[in-house]
Amino acid sequence: MTNPKFFRDAAPVTVAQIAEWADAEIVRGDSEQLIHGVAPLDAGGSEMLVFIDNPKYVDQLETTDATACLVAKKYVDRVPEGVIPLLTKEPYKALAKVLAKLHPEAMKPLPVTRETEVSDKAVIAPSAVIEEGAVIEAGAVIGEHVSIGAGTHVMPNAVIGANCAIGRDSTIGAGASVQHTLIGDRVILHPNVSIGQDGFGFAMGPGGHLKVPQLGRVVIQNDVEIGAGTTVDRGANRDTVIGEGTKIDNQVQIGHNVNIGRHCVIVSQVGISGSATLEDYVVIGGQSGVAGHVTIGMAAQIAAVSSVNENLKGGGRYGGTPAKPVRQWFREITAIKRLAEKGEDKA
Repeated sequence: MTNPKFFRDAAPVTVAQIAEWADAEIVRGDSEQLIHGVAPLDAGGSEMLVFIDNPKYVDQLETTDATACLVAKKYVDRVPEGVIPLLTKEPYKALAKVLAKLHPEAMKPLPVTRETEVSDKAVIAPSAVIEEGAVIEAGAVIGEHVSIGAGTHVMPNAVIGANCAIGRDSTIGAGASVQHTLIGDRVILHPNVSIGQDGFGFAMGPGGHLKVPQLGRVVIQNDVEIGAGTTVDRGANRDTVIGEGTKIDNQVQIGHNVNIGRHCVIVSQVGISGSATLEDYVVIGGQSGVAGHVTIGMAAQIAAVSSVNENLKGGGRYGGTPAKPVRQWFREITAIKRLAEKGEDKA
């Protein structure tokens, strides 16, 4: 069986061009050396670019055979002779800039077919408004009064419900379901995302649970990216909002009326209950839970597998169940460990 490549080989570029893209300084070496691609640190050979950002891999840096390496100042003296150091404050961000130039097609989900316009195999309501330059692939369903902007790509079997609006240069992945939603520009929804379905609203009681109609919307602002299998419920009596630039991983659940600020990062398997608020630049580690009606302040960071059940101030680092400042959490873990060790000694 052959091993196909899903992304084309990058065209060769000079070290000088790499440095310009990365806003990096060439410490030594020939700036006209050619780079043919990017490789892991331990696999970088001739004409390849590597990077070092994690101290765990410094030993690999010292033995790399790559042509050039994106490197922070603290590791620049560890770069072997014959390897061109490209000095940058943030090597990983520099790498992202370079990869975006070398492989622009990898910035969005790859098209499933070769459609370059509206497919005659898509189902599109007569009242839908689709700007010139949008791509609608086979099997997509576009509902009544939907508007889709130029440059937006709707992939096979995606369903866009009535009255939804999608801005320009966005990508709706294969099998995605979008309803009761307004989407901005340059938004990426990965395959099988579900946006705008009912929030989990019931008036509960011993005689049964009465369904509460969910009358709000989902509003997704510009430059948001939402990973595969994630669900975002529409609001109950107000909107569910995801702020500009926020990045959400796969398999995240966002409940009704949640308000997520700008440039937040939410990692896989996080659950956010209804009416919670995340202010701008909040980061939540994987498998964490956020209770309803709490507020997490601006730029707070929540460690993985934590439980947030009360308001947290901005700028802090928190972890544990319930989430608390990390220093307190670490002290508690250490104390419990010592108690357990004493118990073992007595036994």
